[in-house]
Amino acid sequence: MAKTPRTPPEPLPAAKAPRKSGRPTSAKPRGARPKPAPVEPVAAEAAPAPEPKAAAPSPDPTPPPADHPFAFAGAEQQREMLETLSLNLAKAAMTAQSAIAEAALSQADRPAALSPDPFNVGPAMNSVMTSLASRPDKLFAAQADLFNRYMDLWATSTRRMSGEEAAQPSKDKRFKDPAWSENPMFDIMRQSYLVTSDWMNGLVSSVEDVDPRTKRRAEFFTKLLTDAFSPSNFLASNPAALKAMAETNGESLVKGMQNFAADLERGMGKLKISQADYGKFVVGENVATAPGQVVWRDELFELIQFDAATDTQRAVPLLIFPPWINKFYIMDLQPENSLIRWLSAQGFTVFVCSWVNPDTDKAGFGFDDYLEQGIYRAVEKTLEQTGSKTVNTVGYCIGGTLMGAALAHMAEKKDGRVAATTFFAAQHDFAEAGDLLLFTDEHWLNEIEQQMDAAGGVLPGAAMAETFNALRANDLIWSFFVSNYLMGKSPAAFDLLFWNADQTRMPKKLHMDYLRSMYGQNQLARGQFTIGGVKVDLSKVTIPLYFQASREDHIAPMNSVYRSAKAFRNAAVTLTLAGSGHIAGVINPPSANKYQHWTNDDLPDTLAEWQAGAAEHPGSWWNHWAAWLHDKSGDWVPARDPNTGPLKPIEPAPGSYVKVKS
Repeated sequence: MAKTPRTPPEPLPAAKAPRKSGRPTSAKPRGARPKPAPVEPVAAEAAPAPEPKAAAPSPDPTPPPADHPFAFAGAEQQREMLETLSLNLAKAAMTAQSAIAEAALSQADRPAALSPDPFNVGPAMNSVMTSLASRPDKLFAAQADLFNRYMDLWATSTRRMSGEEAAQPSKDKRFKDPAWSENPMFDIMRQSYLVTSDWMNGLVSSVEDVDPRTKRRAEFFTKLLTDAFSPSNFLASNPAALKAMAETNGESLVKGMQNFAADLERGMGKLKISQADYGKFVVGENVATAPGQVVWRDELFELIQFDAATDTQRAVPLLIFPPWINKFYIMDLQPENSLIRWLSAQGFTVFVCSWVNPDTDKAGFGFDDYLEQGIYRAVEKTLEQTGSKTVNTVGYCIGGTLMGAALAHMAEKKDGRVAATTFFAAQHDFAEAGDLLLFTDEHWLNEIEQQMDAAGGVLPGAAMAETFNALRANDLIWSFFVSNYLMGKSPAAFDLLFWNADQTRMPKKLHMDYLRSMYGQNQLARGQFTIGGVKVDLSKVTIPLYFQASREDHIAPMNSVYRSAKAFRNAAVTLTLAGSGHIAGVINPPSANKYQHWTNDDLPDTLAEWQAGAAEHPGSWWNHWAAWLHDKSGDWVPARDPNTGPLKPIEPAPGSYVKVKS
């Protein structure tokens, strides 16, 4: 049921003397008291006054320093500021209560959750606890270890409070505010939390006689739990949030609760935390602006040919298949970090397959459809548009998984239209696919299948976003929870996070087959995956391949990508390891001078061996790849104009499919 937009409450009048910034938890020392005026001597004949009774010490009349956060010009202003703070706290509480009540009402007519434990954490934790209970010696040693850690903490804290030892600022981003280390109370709170959470996570990790995947599930959700209980996530124990509340007389909390209410409304009763100022970006206006034309459109994709940026181009065109989980414009956010613009400037004819954002009419689409109507048709239309006999392709993430299966299918069919392929953060061997494996046991697959049935045969875009956010909860959930709600800040205008929230739906057949066949059974690497009526074998692929992995990738871990590269054992494989993660490791233009990359001409048995022999280079890996790609792209030919090819332009880039919201 649609909600009327919430009107923000009128801002309260500012106090007459605004509070100056400061840290309420680490006040500065008072100034020296003024000396009392000398007393006139009493006349000798005056009778001595009776000895006064002891009185309670009177309050110190000396005002606090001017820059103290609780410094007021007078009692009247102090009263006004306290009234303002009280009113704002009441307003914040009422805003939160109203939002929660409306969310509960909006959810009242919806079916209950499919399962109270959709990720099957209960059995995993039961296995871990049973194992620990069977080893009382290990449990006793762990308790003794925790006691010793706290003894060390108390001893260190005592020395710090006596001035013998300075507190060290925390390297943990959650505790970067100086008050976490400068104020003894918050310092002890922070360190006590870190000791306990580290001990708890270590205890679960120490279990040995439990199935590895069961143990990993218990580890993952123990960390989620300990991350959630960080003192930084609560107003009363976050000094930065308390400081903001004091300095604004509670207005930061009012704004935070307004943000909270808006996110509940945006999620239609479910909390959908804003990660960026989504109103600052419009696809085709200030993101996804590389010039070009849609030269083909059918029910599954739009084929976009981008304008030439040079007078001549390489003869062999480049066709990019992005993941259908996200939209292609991660490669074209801004002109300065646009991979598409950069490739055009290097002299490549760039095409991109912009996948449709599927609705319920595509529920039955599977790998066969995405192969025949996606990969093969896009290749066919690219060759028709350019007159080339071959094409080079790129597969990014899950688009690379499909592209790898397509290459094996082409090898079986003796189809030589693809001359060389590049894989960005793509997996084909899923034996070590990281934490996403935790979401692919049969219990969870049944849950997600029911969820898609309830949505008409597609996976809602928000569902996949929630999964990815959980993989990096501190960065993608709790940091925004603190900033948006406790601090009352507005999300930044960040193009990458705007793109990250612009999710797509996925057809049930395709997604379930992907989860079961790839993550669940690793069929592609084992030569057991059937696509297009053929059981495909990656070892039959013999064309040149370029693999890019990222050192801190949590979605396609570098070891998983390395295993995937090794699976194409009869191909000429070049592998590059980039710094950073799944997105920043890929989208890293040379002009940024960020991170580093490693190269090694050999491909030994293990990633550790490869790394031992690799050479490190500063900055982006794009130039290394471009040199490889130029060598595989033929001679120079006159630049191609998308407006004059055999396929007539339909509409300017970025097309229509990319603008469809989930």
